[in-house]
Amino acid sequence: MGVAMAQQCNTSGRMPTIFLPHGGGPMPILGAPSHKSLINYLTGISKSIPKPTAILAVTAHWEADRIMVSTAEKPTMLYDYYGFPSEAYELQYQAPGSPTLAQRALGLLEAAGIPAAADAKRGFDHGTFVPLMLAFPDATTPVVQMSLHKSMDPRLHLSVGAALAPLRDEGVLIVSSGMSFHNMGVFHTNGFGMGPSPRKYKPSEDFDSWLQQAVTGFVGAQRSELLAAWAKSPGARECHPREEHLIPLMVAVGAAGEDAGRTDYSDWFIGTKVSGFLFGG
Repeated sequence: MGVAMAQQCNTSGRMPTIFLPHGGGPMPILGAPSHKSLINYLTGISKSIPKPTAILAVTAHWEADRIMVSTAEKPTMLYDYYGFPSEAYELQYQAPGSPTLAQRALGLLEAAGIPAAADAKRGFDHGTFVPLMLAFPDATTPVVQMSLHKSMDPRLHLSVGAALAPLRDEGVLIVSSGMSFHNMGVFHTNGFGMGPSPRKYKPSEDFDSWLQQAVTGFVGAQRSELLAAWAKSPGARECHPREEHLIPLMVAVGAAGEDAGRTDYSDWFIGTKVSGFLFGG
C-alpha cells in the first residue's frame, strides 16, 4: 500500500517546489505492478497544488559541463532506455516548450555567476516525460527541461535552486525528478519487482530515515548544510553509488529557501525505501 501524502497547497500565489521519484524507465506509464503506489502518487500531484503557468523540469538523466536549459518551442522525445516493449518507444508527451521561460532561467543563472547555456535540440528524456505524463496528462502547460552539472556538486546545485527561486513567484513549478534511492545492483538482485516480494534492503531504510529528517526537520542554511554532506549519512553510498538521481533534490531545496519541506510520498519500492518531497506547500 502506497503512502501518498499530498495536500492542498497554500493559495499565496507562490508555487511550491517538488522532488519526485520517477521510477524505472517507462514502467510507470506501462502500469508495472511494482510501481502501483508511485503511479497513484504521480497522478495525484496536479490535484494537490495550484495550476502552474509553466514547469521547469530538472532531470537526473541529463548531465553537462554547465547547466543546460532547453529552449525548444516544440520539444521532441528522447527514449533513453532499452529493452522495453515497443509501445514504450511510441509514447508522446506533446507539451510545448517555452523559450521565454528558458531565457528567464538562463538570465537568473548568469546573474548568480553559474555557468549555463541554451540547448535548442534536446528532447524530453524519461526523467521528464514519464512523471509529467502522469502528473500533467493534458500536456498543455509549457515545460522547460534543465540538466544537472556533471560535477554532481551538491552545493552548486543548491545554488542553482536558489538562483531560480524567483520563478516560483511567476507561477513556475520547479519539478526535480530523480530517485531518493538509486542502486541498480539492488534492483537487479530484487528482480525489478517482477517476482515474489523482494527482501527489504536495510541501508535504504536507514538513508531514507536520515533524508526525511534532514528535509522536513530543518529549513534554510541548516537544511542545505545537512544535504550538502549527504554522502556521510547512514547508508548513503549503498543507496547512491553514483548520486545523479539524488542531486535534483538539491535544486528543489535551494529554490525552497526558508520554506518548510514535507514528505509528500513514501513507500517501499522493489525492496527499497523511496520518498518524494514538497516544499512551500
